[in-house]
Amino acid sequence: MTLEELRTFLEVIDSGSLVAASRRLHVTPSTVTARLSALEADVGQRLLHRNKSGAELTSAGFKLQRYAELMTQLWRQARHEISLPEGAEGVCNVGLELDLWRGVGERLLEHLRAECPRVAVALWPGEQRQLQRWLGTGLIDVALGYGAQRTGRFESHLLVEEEIVLVSSCLDAWTPPGSDFARRAGYVYVDHGEDFRREHAVAVALDETVAVTLAAADWALEYLRRYGGSGYLPARHARLAAADGRLHEVPGAPRFRRRLYAVANAVVVAQWPWFEALLAQLRRAAA
Repeated sequence: MTLEELRTFLEVIDSGSLVAASRRLHVTPSTVTARLSALEADVGQRLLHRNKSGAELTSAGFKLQRYAELMTQLWRQARHEISLPEGAEGVCNVGLELDLWRGVGERLLEHLRAECPRVAVALWPGEQRQLQRWLGTGLIDVALGYGAQRTGRFESHLLVEEEIVLVSSCLDAWTPPGSDFARRAGYVYVDHGEDFRREHAVAVALDETVAVTLAAADWALEYLRRYGGSGYLPARHARLAAADGRLHEVPGAPRFRRRLYAVANAVVVAQWPWFEALLAQLRRAAA
């Protein structure tokens, strides 16, 4: 069974006859007949009743039709995603954690569009475990996230060590161990990963369950802007939060740090003369 046989089968159904299908496909009627015969031999069933007035589906042909449509549609979609646009000389597949689109992801896209217009770009959001799996399978060439790779196949580039700070819409001062502040200031727990969870449990020491938990800094920023409250945000989000005056950094509150890496497939990026310039742009964006 081939895609050409499936396309020919669908064309005969759509046009109503083998002769009409041959005209649409720009092949001879005998070629259409040969493709249909090969397809019927593969499935072991007669698919069409052929007569002088045209062709009609058999019961088996009716059943095969939806699968033929699905398979040809999937192939078109695969070709669309895999093939390079006209004029492109390469593709850069990048996975990034959701919180990194604002600033870092935006700068990456802007830089490649301006400086490397003949390079096609595909960006994929994902969690750290997904990014590692995608790197391993070759779905992406570069991962932007908070974990380094230490295998020979990949190389890790430190972009920045960023701070995670507490912001709030109220003016209450921080009061260790934090439970009183959290109760007064409508504390929202923003999950920044395994290391943050461990360090936060020790430094903040909340003694009650938080009503709202959000697993993305962008979501937390929008929530705090809209409803007020307090929560931990990366410093670059905190600067955005302070810009309109609705949120401010809480003095005296514990701070946390995490490292942002670009992890790249060493074999792939060795063929990119523009990769070092891109890393420089990403370091400026992250900082």
